[in-house]
This record gives sequence, C-alpha cells and structure tokens, in this order.
Amino acid sequence: MEQGMIERDIHVDASPEVVFEVVSQPEHMREWWPDDARFESVAGAPGELVWRNADTGETTTVALAVVEVDRPKRFSFRWCFTEPDRSGPALLVTFDLIPDGTGTQIRMTETGFREMGWEIAVLEAQYQDHENGWDLYLPRLGAYVTRLVSTP
Repeated sequence: MEQGMIERDIHVDASPEVVFEVVSQPEHMREWWPDDARFESVAGAPGELVWRNADTGETTTVALAVVEVDRPKRFSFRWCFTEPDRSGPALLVTFDLIPDGTGTQIRMTETGFREMGWEIAVLEAQYQDHENGWDLYLPRLGAYVTRLVSTP
C-alpha cells in the first residue's frame, strides 16, 4: 500500500468564497472537524486543534502552523509535528477550492506521511487513521456548508 498522500474530492453547492471561510476560520472549522480550533488564518501563524473524548472527557491537542492563505483558492497548514516546537517533519493538509458551475469542488490532500520517520507499522496505522478520519469529516464539511448556505 502506498502511504504517501491522501486525496479526497467533494462538491458543494456554495461559492469558493463561502467554502474558503469554512475551511480556514476556526469558528467554522469546529462545526465540522475538531471540537475546538485556535489559530489565525495568516500564513505562518501557529495554532492548535483540540478533540474531546466524549466518554472520558480527555482532550487531545494537536499543534498546527498555517502555511498558505490564498483567498478563495487555497488554504493549507502543517500539523502532527514530530517536535513540540512545531519543527521537524509534519503532515501538510491542503484545501484547493475549484469553482464548478454554481458550486465548488473541494480537493483535500494530506501529504508527508513517509517523511515523518515512523516505523512501517506506525506509518500504516497513522495513514489508515487519517484516511478514516477524512472519510468521516469531509462529508461533515459538505453537510455544514449546505446548512450554512440554506440558513437565511
């Protein structure tokens, strides 16, 4: 199995401008992905994503750093750094927003798995975990955009 890149595409009936806000602003992101998101949508800005385990109440915080903000075409960030100070290898998530008729084609890519330096079993497990995660969260992104644009 190739664990180099995860790529997912979804179409939403909303403009790239609306979708850009949904993928790049913490107040929107926490509606479809993490329980909390704290960052500024500015290239180079540090931040973090937080997930809470509903059963235990425990939280997992993952550092991120915004890489590219090209309104309304692309938003990208690095996360899952190997070092606590946001240095070393990290995964790169990119949302490319392509106008498509009256809507937007969202192409999400996540790269950098092989560069993380993980043992093969860890690499395979992390890759599978991220694949499963995007398969869950991207449909939630689409549903959130639909709710957002249908709300008066």
